[in-house]
Amino acid sequence: MMAHEGRFPEIYGRVLFVFFVVHCTRGELTYSVQEELKPGSVIGNIARDLGLESQGIHARKARVEMEGSEEEYIRVDLRNRDLLVAGRIDREEHCGQKPTCVLKFDLLLENPLELHRLSLQVQDINDNSPVFQKDTVKLEISELADKGGRYRINAAHDADIGQNGVQSYILQQNPHFVFNIQTTNTGNKFGELVLDKELDREEQQEIKLLLTAVDGGSPRRSGTVVIHVTVLDANDNAPVFTEAVYTARLPENSLLKTPVITVSATDADDGINGEVTYEFSRLSDKSEKLFSLDEKTGEITVAGEIDYEEGSKYELMIEAKDGYGLSSEAKLIIDITDINDNAPVIHLKSLSNPIPENAKPGTEVGIINVQDRDSGNNRQVRCSVQQNVPFKLVPSIKNYYSLVTTGQLDRELVSDYNITITATDEGSPPLSSSKTVQLSVADINDNPPVFEEQSYSAHVSENNKPGSTLCSVSARDPDWRQNGTVIYSLLPGEVNGASVSSYLSVNGDTGVIHAVRSFDYEQFRSFKVHVMARDNGSPPLSSNVTVSVFISDVNDNSPQILYPAPEGSSFMTELVPKAAHGGSLVSKVIAVDADSGQNAWLSYHIVKATDPGLFTIGLHSGEIRTQRDISESDSMKQNLIVAVKDNGQPSLSATCAMYLLISDNLAEVPELKDISYDEKNSKLTSYLIIALVSVSTFFLTFIIIILGVRFCRRRKPRLLFDGAVAIPGAYLPPNYADVDGTGTLRSAYNYDAYLTTGSRTSDFKFVSSYNDNTLPADQTLKKSPTEFADVFGYNDASPEKDSHKPD
Repeated sequence: MMAHEGRFPEIYGRVLFVFFVVHCTRGELTYSVQEELKPGSVIGNIARDLGLESQGIHARKARVEMEGSEEEYIRVDLRNRDLLVAGRIDREEHCGQKPTCVLKFDLLLENPLELHRLSLQVQDINDNSPVFQKDTVKLEISELADKGGRYRINAAHDADIGQNGVQSYILQQNPHFVFNIQTTNTGNKFGELVLDKELDREEQQEIKLLLTAVDGGSPRRSGTVVIHVTVLDANDNAPVFTEAVYTARLPENSLLKTPVITVSATDADDGINGEVTYEFSRLSDKSEKLFSLDEKTGEITVAGEIDYEEGSKYELMIEAKDGYGLSSEAKLIIDITDINDNAPVIHLKSLSNPIPENAKPGTEVGIINVQDRDSGNNRQVRCSVQQNVPFKLVPSIKNYYSLVTTGQLDRELVSDYNITITATDEGSPPLSSSKTVQLSVADINDNPPVFEEQSYSAHVSENNKPGSTLCSVSARDPDWRQNGTVIYSLLPGEVNGASVSSYLSVNGDTGVIHAVRSFDYEQFRSFKVHVMARDNGSPPLSSNVTVSVFISDVNDNSPQILYPAPEGSSFMTELVPKAAHGGSLVSKVIAVDADSGQNAWLSYHIVKATDPGLFTIGLHSGEIRTQRDISESDSMKQNLIVAVKDNGQPSLSATCAMYLLISDNLAEVPELKDISYDEKNSKLTSYLIIALVSVSTFFLTFIIIILGVRFCRRRKPRLLFDGAVAIPGAYLPPNYADVDGTGTLRSAYNYDAYLTTGSRTSDFKFVSSYNDNTLPADQTLKKSPTEFADVFGYNDASPEKDSHKPD
């Protein structure tokens, strides 16, 4: 089998092709194009032909697909809006010997989904040469054959059609044979070698002739076969088939060597002239791989994989030949029956991923295309989505489905979906396939930060270090990335008249709250601030929480003694009557503590005394009383060192000195200057002290007489000296307050008189109480008006003890 192209001129290069739209109606386009065009060749302008120039092919994602084929033959140039050749288009491969070749495509547009049918008429070009079934045809002709005898020669096969197919045969010039073309009643052509001159075996036993088949294309192509004629004795009967056309049905996927049909032909001759053999006369390359023929029996069996989707019908030409070359031909038509052997195939054509979580129900997410290569009911497909996802499939156009949402999405609940799409055909048994589509939900800032607690409390001791950590707040935002990033800040406000930022600071990333300054419990004990948690979304969302800060007291203030006044430029001295009995109130130490609670619970202790057994002090009241009656042997000058301690941990304390003179009048004092002055003081100072004592004595005597008169009028003797001490308000700092139960500042006191014994040095003080509760009646030293005179040097009255309580 030979193809001769060199005998005819070959024109190289490309011919200018004109493409045009043959028909465009109701969304269907038809183009005409020649086969074997180079990829990239322009077929037509798809946007202009569909009237979509203003809508934008690129925006609608135009694409072309061929049903039942994954190969890409044509495509859409989105930039130029042209329909281009994408792959090799071979008319013979797609349409074989059909007179017309039309390929069907789907043109798919999105937004909105739109489907157009596109037909491509493929025009044949002369790209195939005529081919004979065999390179050599052997004929055995009797030398007694009559002139005009005809011997069948199988026609050459040309895959092209029409003018490009076989148009003529040229037989090599010879004296014995000519060549004619015949057509059967089925329309098939074959050649006949006609004996034009009798043969003479003795003259020539073998004759070799070259037969050339020429097509009508431009340029022309040709193929040749050698006819080998062997001159024999006469054979005058050709084999005859029992049927001119045989038919058979064969299910696809039949096993190898499965019998298809057996053809039969008989020859009336005897002997070798009547022996019939079978062979395929014309067979395509595809059929040759699928079927085999037993040359002795005429049985045709399966030799390859039978697939309905690759070919549903095959036509085979079978030749029966006797021993000396006479032959006849019959046609075999094999119909392939479909079996449901192809599961549906799901194609994801388009997917909007990710999809925002605020997408409305019914939003189109993707486009699904389902193909099944089977036919009939085996091709009918149902599609579904599993029930536990908010999505469904909506049939759209032909075998296209839209994947749409059925409910509201929430990324915080489900951030990713694995959507399983199942396609099931109507075959028996049905076949199905599944495809999982992964879809992510894009976050929208729809959740404000939420604090883990409704309010926060922080407890801190006073005198804390600036920068110390008080507490931390924490808020969570279920949104993603910047929408879920929480930033903390203090809301503007004031604490004790100052900006809140001067007291606290918050770490914007961690929510840890720090103290900016040291706190003082004595200034304020608690305050509240507001912390805001804000995300980084657009627009940002926020929430607030209240943080209460409680300051606990620390024992950082020592007791402050208000009376007696601390030693300085002067000191205080008190007189104790000689007639004072045991338990009499002599004086009182008054102290306060700026702390609170147990840190302000004060206790009083005498740490040093001239006569330790003479005086005692109340543990919590600070009252100094005599433990026994005053005797003549007791020293006139009594010095007490009193310590005041609080109840804090560790305890803080303060001390003071109390100077007492046991005397009924100032004249009995031996040397006042020894109390307050060193020996270096001048005589002038001594004189001034004596004068001041005299004036003070006179003034005190006058006051005592007046008081005595009042007592007599009321018939209730007044207390000359009850030991209570009056402290002016100027002694008390503004931030001190009396606390019940602490033993301090439980009575109100006022000064009555002052006696100065020296210049800017010491004071003698007599005080009286205006509080009846200073001393109980049984512990109060009482004197009559006549006894007052004895104190200051009058001896006309004697002391007596009153049992009633003074006013």
